[in-house]
Amino acid sequence: MKPFEPMLAFDLGNSGGRAQWGQFDGQKLQFEEIHKFRNGPVRIGERWYWDILRIFEEMQNGLRQATVRAGVRSFSAGVDTWGVDYGLLDATGELMAPIHHHRDPRTDDLYPEIFAKVAKQDIYQLTGIMFIQFNTLVQLFADLRTRPWLLENSRALLFIPDLFNYFLSGVRFSEITIASTSQFFDPSRKTWALPIFQSLGLPTRLLQPIVRPGTAIGPLLPALKRNMGLEADISIIAVGSHDTASAWAATPLARDRPSALISVGTWSLLGMELDRPNLSEAARAWNFTNECGVNETIVFHKIIGGLWLIQECRRCWQQAGQPLRYEQIHQAAARAQPLKFLFDPDDKRFLNPAHMPEAIRRYFKDKRLPAPEGVAPIARSIYESLALNYRLAVAGMEQITGRPIEVIHIVGGGAQAKLLCQFTADATGKHVIAGPVEATTVGNMLSQLQARGELKDLSEGREIVRRSFALQAYAPHDTAAWDEAFGRFRALVDHRDRL
Repeated sequence: MKPFEPMLAFDLGNSGGRAQWGQFDGQKLQFEEIHKFRNGPVRIGERWYWDILRIFEEMQNGLRQATVRAGVRSFSAGVDTWGVDYGLLDATGELMAPIHHHRDPRTDDLYPEIFAKVAKQDIYQLTGIMFIQFNTLVQLFADLRTRPWLLENSRALLFIPDLFNYFLSGVRFSEITIASTSQFFDPSRKTWALPIFQSLGLPTRLLQPIVRPGTAIGPLLPALKRNMGLEADISIIAVGSHDTASAWAATPLARDRPSALISVGTWSLLGMELDRPNLSEAARAWNFTNECGVNETIVFHKIIGGLWLIQECRRCWQQAGQPLRYEQIHQAAARAQPLKFLFDPDDKRFLNPAHMPEAIRRYFKDKRLPAPEGVAPIARSIYESLALNYRLAVAGMEQITGRPIEVIHIVGGGAQAKLLCQFTADATGKHVIAGPVEATTVGNMLSQLQARGELKDLSEGREIVRRSFALQAYAPHDTAAWDEAFGRFRALVDHRDRL
């Protein structure tokens, strides 16, 4: 039997990026991290940017490491990243301007101006995307208002993974899972929602052809290969390039029990897999989103607060002379008084504060409530508030779909946060299955296998996941205390969601 070629998965997140080297033996998938680097916003005054060229240089370092392992063997490579952000190319194919980070405040309060041109209900019926201020639609509208010259001279819009694929292969396209995060893509017809673009006066020439996950794009650019001194033949494959889509593709859903999924990283993306978009008034009222997934699925979910709160607190504590590891923060939170400090993790003040611990304390003080002081109570308040927010979103999803959820799958970095996993089980009263931690990488590699004809479909891929990775189960306990806490939490957030 011909041996399977190895794979390289670039998994690029809001706080870090990795190059993972994968091997498949026909039964199980294995991989190792061969390059890792930090990522995050570059702040210049009030503006937030991505250092996109540095990220690509780190990707090239990953390619070099991969070729050391490959020798002269050929291999494939795929890229997945966060959603909504984009680069603009000019007529020569050059990147026109620095790329804004989605947390940049330039998009604050722009939706009313958009709704004056296109009705909110029409946008949702066409795109099925939740309304959140950093959607690509809002970012482009910000460009139209403040930098019209940029759009006038642009010839192509490429979302972040599409841009990196362009740097690697020279081919321009929009992979469907990342395109569907934009709020100008129609998930029912699987095409661009041109009426929205036209109503806002945005140039449709920016939009690229759509491809599906598991599409072979082409070889690594000869000039890039030559400049890097690479010997192996490297084929570039479009995977589920939105990291959420790849993570969900790798989630081994319970076969006989209605399941919810939470991909927990900088953000938490909570939802369920559907066969077709849910564009109901209830879905819009609850602000759920319909994005395209791998193998024609719909990733029906809600973007809510995630581990950004912990990440930013840790950054501030480190700057103050407390070099805490995440495990130390976790242990401190476990010792703190339970269910004392609850807050709304989706409050706008937590989107991009300069000092997260102070922003959390200010939340309580503004409501004339006792505020948490110190690492342990702040960290515990974050984990507990996230878990209660998950309960709220699950309740909304059950109401929208009429499907009672029995099992919650947690994947991504949050699957390692045992306290958060247990709190999620306790808060929701549902069984939680955590893992795989590296679900995004696994989903990326499954799409590569499918493009190479070594995997039939998503169902077969999930069987590979079950064989390859250990999962951790959490059962709910002390649910009465959490029921009482949920009542207090609902009172805090009742202004934004209603059952």
